[in-house]
Amino acid sequence: MNVRNGFAGTVGRTPLIKLRRLSEETGCEILGKAEFMNPGGSVKDRAALAIIEDAERRGELRPGGIVVEGTAGNTGIGLAHVCSARGYRCIIVMPDNQSPEKYRLLEMLGAELYKVPAVPYSNPNQYQKVAQRVAASLRNAIWSNQFDNIANRRAHVETTGPEIWEQTDGRIDAFVAAAGTGGTIAGVSEYLKSRRKSVRCVLADPPGSSLYEFVRNGVLKATGSGSITEGIGIGRITANFADAPLDDAVHVEDPDTVRYVYRLLHEEGLFLGSTSGINVAAAVRVARELGPGHMVVTVLCDGGAKYQSRLFNPEWLAQKGLAAAAGEPRRGERIQLENVLVA
Repeated sequence: MNVRNGFAGTVGRTPLIKLRRLSEETGCEILGKAEFMNPGGSVKDRAALAIIEDAERRGELRPGGIVVEGTAGNTGIGLAHVCSARGYRCIIVMPDNQSPEKYRLLEMLGAELYKVPAVPYSNPNQYQKVAQRVAASLRNAIWSNQFDNIANRRAHVETTGPEIWEQTDGRIDAFVAAAGTGGTIAGVSEYLKSRRKSVRCVLADPPGSSLYEFVRNGVLKATGSGSITEGIGIGRITANFADAPLDDAVHVEDPDTVRYVYRLLHEEGLFLGSTSGINVAAAVRVARELGPGHMVVTVLCDGGAKYQSRLFNPEWLAQKGLAAAAGEPRRGERIQLENVLVA
C-alpha cells in the first residue's frame, strides 16, 4: 500500500510539469514544479510545516499552543491546515489589500483572522510587526515569523531542491523564482549550487520590489511603483533571502505576468495565481537568453481559485489597464443546444 500520513505526509513530492507550448517556442525544456498540488494548495505548505515542526522540536510549541503569523495569505493557509491537524490554535494577521477569497478560506479553516491596513515595513503597525506583538502578548504562543525564520529556507534545501535535482536527473540548467520571504528561491538555489555550481539561479521580481536592484547592483532600490501580485516583492533583505546564491534577476511588469497567467490557462489548462505567471514569464526570458537545448525549472506556486475576484475578473483587470494582457479565451462558436436542454 502507498499511503501517506495525514496532511504533513502529503506535503512535497510534487511533480514537474512540462510547459509544452513555451518549450516549443524557446527550444528549451521549461518545467514547472507543481506546488499548487500540495494539500493546502501552495508552495507555502512546505514552510508552514517546517516552521511548526521546528518549533515542536525546540519545545517552543507545546500541546494546546497558539501559532501566530503575519502573512499575505498562503503561509497562513498552510499554517491553518497544520494547526488543525495537530490541535493548535491559529491566529493570522493580514494586510487588508489581499484577495477576499484568501480571507474566506482562512476563516473556513478555523483561523482567527485580523486584517490591518497595508503600510510599509518601517511602520510599527505593519502586519508582520502586529503579529509579533500579538504572539508576545499570549501565553503558550509562538510567532512563526516566516520571513526571518530560516526553518523556511531549510525546508527547501532539504526537500524542494533535492526533488528538482532528482526529477531532472541533474540536467537542470537554470532555476527561476520570485521571492516573498525568500525561502524558496534561496533554499532551492543553495541546494542546486551545492550539486553543480553552474546551475543558473535567477530571481523574478515584480514592480515595487527592491530585490531586482539588490541582486543586480547590491542596492535596495524599488523598481517601479507597485504590482498586482500578492505575497512577493519586498523592500528588505530577510534572513531567508540573505546570501542567496543568485546569478541574476529579471524584472517582470504586470502585463507580462497577466499574459502568462492566461497563457497557462488557455494553452496548458493550468489555472494558477499571479506568482506562477511572473515565474513563467521570467523563465521564458532566461530560456531565450540561454538558447535552445537547455532545461529551465520554475515554480507553479498556487492555484487560481483564490484570485477569481481579481486576476480572473474582467472588470477588475480593465480597471487596472490589464484587460488586453489577458487576451481572449480560445473558444469556438457557441453550440446552440436550447432544443436539447429542455425535454
